[in-house]
Amino acid sequence: MNIIRSTVLLVLLVGLFIKAFAQQSDLEKGRVEPYRLEVTYNKTTHLIFPVSIRYADLGSELLTAGIAEDAQNVLRVKAAVKDFSEETNFSVITKDGQFYNFNVTYNGYPQTLNYDLLKMQQEGDREEPKNVQFEELGFNPPSLTETVMKTIYQQDRRYIRHIGSKSYGVQFILKGIFVHNGKFYFHTEVKNKSNVPYLIDYCTFKIVDKQVGKRTVSQEKQVTLLREYPMMEIVSDESSASNVSLLDQFTISDDQVLKIALYEKNGGRNQVLEIENSDLVNAKSVSDMKIKISQ
Repeated sequence: MNIIRSTVLLVLLVGLFIKAFAQQSDLEKGRVEPYRLEVTYNKTTHLIFPVSIRYADLGSELLTAGIAEDAQNVLRVKAAVKDFSEETNFSVITKDGQFYNFNVTYNGYPQTLNYDLLKMQQEGDREEPKNVQFEELGFNPPSLTETVMKTIYQQDRRYIRHIGSKSYGVQFILKGIFVHNGKFYFHTEVKNKSNVPYLIDYCTFKIVDKQVGKRTVSQEKQVTLLREYPMMEIVSDESSASNVSLLDQFTISDDQVLKIALYEKNGGRNQVLEIENSDLVNAKSVSDMKIKISQ
């Protein structure tokens, strides 16, 4: 009887060991290989990422770091404690959803202080950085969203020709509306035919009631701008510039319009576009544009 119990116990232990080993092997398959980095106390190390940094987390108080104010894709890192002996780490997530992690050791005289992550990826034998999900993008990987926005911008086609605004030598037009995976992509362009540069302060998206009687209270709802590509801050004299804005998918009633308002900084040449529900529901599918999408 004791022999049977011992045998059963041994079988159970072996089974648990095999299961634990299999789980560990599965975790190893998904391991994100870290970059190795040396920092020092008296000098700053700079990491140049392909796109803007969205999130950074330091593994301990042995490090100090910050994003450069005028270059959102540059991270400054240095030792907060002289001659620390143990290894530490930090992680970075960029705006396109790429995840990077770094194992860090102290060196009083590191050979390299500046790193170009894009160049390192292209020249090194490393896998592509892992993609993370952003809540505001839903099920769309950030890299996919970035690809769609860049492609719409680069193709620069206009299929909507009836929506525009013009005053004081500045014209604001809607070139197209595209839809994919629950998101709208609005492609707009500003043409400045005046001799005065057009400085952009901000742009708003609002759902408002159509013009009704004077005594009727008009309702409006702000629509959140999720992303834009590229950032449009100035349109020089006698030139034009366009960009793509990302919004959650929605529809409106026949007695409402979507107003896209563009405001000039320190000026009065503000522009407003009015978009009907029929324009929204006739948005072009991204798949119809034959955009090459790699998930």
